[in-house]
Amino acid sequence: MLRYLIVMVCLTTSLSMAQTVQEKGLKIVTENKAFNDGFGGESSQMTMVLINAHGDQTVRKMTSVSTEVKGDGDRSRIEFIQPADVKGTRMLTWSHGTKNDDQWLFLPSLKRVKRISSRSKSGSFMGSEFAYEDLGSQEIEKYTYTYLKDETINERPHWVIEQIPTDKKSGYSKQVSWIDQGYRQPSKVDFYDRKGAHLKTFTFTGYAQFDKWWRAGKIAAINHQTQKRSTLTWDGRKLGQTADADVFTKDGLKDF
Repeated sequence: MLRYLIVMVCLTTSLSMAQTVQEKGLKIVTENKAFNDGFGGESSQMTMVLINAHGDQTVRKMTSVSTEVKGDGDRSRIEFIQPADVKGTRMLTWSHGTKNDDQWLFLPSLKRVKRISSRSKSGSFMGSEFAYEDLGSQEIEKYTYTYLKDETINERPHWVIEQIPTDKKSGYSKQVSWIDQGYRQPSKVDFYDRKGAHLKTFTFTGYAQFDKWWRAGKIAAINHQTQKRSTLTWDGRKLGQTADADVFTKDGLKDF
């Protein structure tokens, strides 16, 4: 009887701790989401560098605009402006919380808009190590969360959070994020493929403050399975910017 009681107490304590770390993980990301809300919109210029396993580089220039949507995820639009072979290619993303994101790609060579299906979300965006699903805003409802630990990186305290996608069509089985407790933004994210193998890592650096919000100046992505890399850097970033609503429509991809 005593042994039974000890086992039950241990089991109850373990279950309580599991619930606690899940609740703590959700609480952290919910508070971070609230902190990062309210910027209205954003515009910037971006440089994407693709680096193959041999170190050869391809450089692409883009512009980006985004807007917050009340009661839904953010909307964003990226346009390639250099080099000539991709100039005019445009990507539109409508992020959602409880349903699949809507994404469209305008291909100037074909003069048509292509819808990105939910089955293709794990595919490479324009040959980079960024997948289509990486382009959407990280809505809370897209994952379940577990707090793993606190960790200090470069003398800055971080929360380490495991995120498991709720969408079975996601290209990832899980993500592990190191979230800077001051910036309320990630410093690093590890991605694991559907088989549970370590797929890639994003590293976020060059943080700058815009009013109360922090934004990374660079994301470096490395694919551990292919050794390919990609970087994204931002320039001329402005928050609180508003764009015409037509910019964020499917038809608007052809007109601007």
